[in-house]
Formats: sequence, C-alpha cells, structure tokens
Amino acid sequence: MSKQQTDAAWALFDKADLLYGRLEIEQTLDRLGAEISDRLADTFPVALCVMGGAVVFAGQLLPRLAFPLEFDYLHATRYRDGTRGGEIEWCALPRGEVNGRTVLLMDDILDEGHTLAAAKAKLLELGAVRVEVAVLAEKELGHAKPIQADYVGLTLPDRYVFGMGMDAYGLWRNLPGIYALPEGA
Repeated sequence: MSKQQTDAAWALFDKADLLYGRLEIEQTLDRLGAEISDRLADTFPVALCVMGGAVVFAGQLLPRLAFPLEFDYLHATRYRDGTRGGEIEWCALPRGEVNGRTVLLMDDILDEGHTLAAAKAKLLELGAVRVEVAVLAEKELGHAKPIQADYVGLTLPDRYVFGMGMDAYGLWRNLPGIYALPEGA
C-alpha cells in the first residue's frame, strides 16, 4: 500500500463514527455464545463461517460455544470491496457434509439479507435439516428482509459500517469496534 493509500485509509477512519467499542462487542459475543449453546449444544452442528467478513466474528464466537461441533466455511459475496451489493457470486461451498445436519451459519452483518437468504437456501438444498443464522449485527432498514437471523448481536443504523470483519472499500476489517461512515461517504 502506498503512502497515499495509507493516508486515504486513515482519513476514512478519522471521519467515521464509533458505534460499538470492544467492551460492548465482547459482552455481545458472550450473550450470543450462551444463547446458541442453550439451543444447539445437543445437536452436534456444522458451524459455517460466511467468508470473508464473518471470519472475525466466527473466530471470536466459536471459543464461546462449549459443545462439540464441526467447522467449515462457505464464500458468497455481493460486494467485491464496494459499498453496494450486486449479484451473488459463489466462491466456495462447504467442503464437509451438511446433509442431515443442523447448521449454524455465522455472518458479520444482516443488511439487505440477500446473501444470507441465498446461503440458507443453498444449505437446505444440500440437505441440511435445519439452518440457524447468527449475525454479529443487523442493520435497521425499515422494511422486510428475505431472511431473519435466529441470533442477533447488535442493531445498527442504516449507514455503511466497517470493523469486526466488515470493510469499507476493502479496508479496516481488522478493527475491534464497529464504525460508520458519514452519510454520503
């Protein structure tokens, strides 16, 4: 990354608003871990991370799930480092067997819901008997979505957000908090 690109990344960060800090996220992860454990502990589920955004969320949630599970991932994207979604692109389906299994599908954010709805439909098509969806955050859009998450950590305003696996123009997935770009950015 050039000095100019680095400066632009910092400028983006500097004008963003912090929505949730590390402590609030840790408490949310503890709550989600307990809720999921209560419902799925006896099911020996396949836990699937939606790559790449959910890797941070999944990496912090999985140690809070105190029961046996199998872990895998799938990769479906609509954003391709932009801020507006397009057609769903399947980059990778789970390598392991989901047929006859309960699946915990983990994603960073439930925004419009098209990617998660498509992923859930694909897993059911592959034979999953039940797919439960956990998201770190859900964006309040004021209209119906094609899917509802079974476990929601935080609620976000209808702004473009980044951090905790979510990116702004391909940047800042690594932040331990959730930030929002100013309107129109």
